[in-house]
Amino acid sequence: MQEQSTAVVERMKAAIRNIPDFPKPGIQFKDITPIFLDPQLCTDIIESLNEEFHLQDFDAIVGIESRGFLFGLAMATRMRKPFVLIRKAGKLPAATVSYKYQLEYGEATIEVHEDAIQPGWKVLVHDDLLATGGTAQAAGKLVEKLGAEVAAYSFLVDLSFLNGKAVLQQEFPKALIHGLSSY
Repeated sequence: MQEQSTAVVERMKAAIRNIPDFPKPGIQFKDITPIFLDPQLCTDIIESLNEEFHLQDFDAIVGIESRGFLFGLAMATRMRKPFVLIRKAGKLPAATVSYKYQLEYGEATIEVHEDAIQPGWKVLVHDDLLATGGTAQAAGKLVEKLGAEVAAYSFLVDLSFLNGKAVLQQEFPKALIHGLSSY
C-alpha cells in the first residue's frame, strides 16, 4: 500500500500548478484545481486519505471552506461519517457558533451550525493545504467550543517550511496530523 500511496503523491504533485506571486508578491500558490481534471487521481487521493485514517476513532469529518469541502465530503461519504461545514462568517443559514482568529494581516471569523457537531464527538478536520496552521487551529478551537475533540487533521498539501504542523501539534497534542504530500 505504501508504494501505491507514493505513486498517488507523485501524480498529485505533478498535477498541482505553482502560481508565482499569488495572491501577493513572494507567495508560490499551490493550485490544486488541475487535480480535478483527472477523476482517477481524485479517486486515488480519496482512497489514500481514507487508508491513512480508516483505523482512527472519529465520529465526523469537518471540512474548512472552501477547498476542504471537495475531498472532505468524499472522504466522509466513503467512510460513512457525517460531514460538517466550517465556513466564513455569514455564509451558513441556521444558528451558528463562531470563532475569531488572527491572520498575518488582520483577522477572520469562521462559523459552524450550532447543531452540526455533537458534544463528545471525535472529529477529523480536513483542508486542502496546511500553511501556518492558523485557519486549521481556529477550526479545531471551534470544534472544541462545541464540546467535541479534534482526533485528527488531514491535508492534501503540507507546506512544511511554514511549520503549521508544529502549531497544531502544540495546540492539539493528541491529534494525528497527516499531510498527503509535503513541500
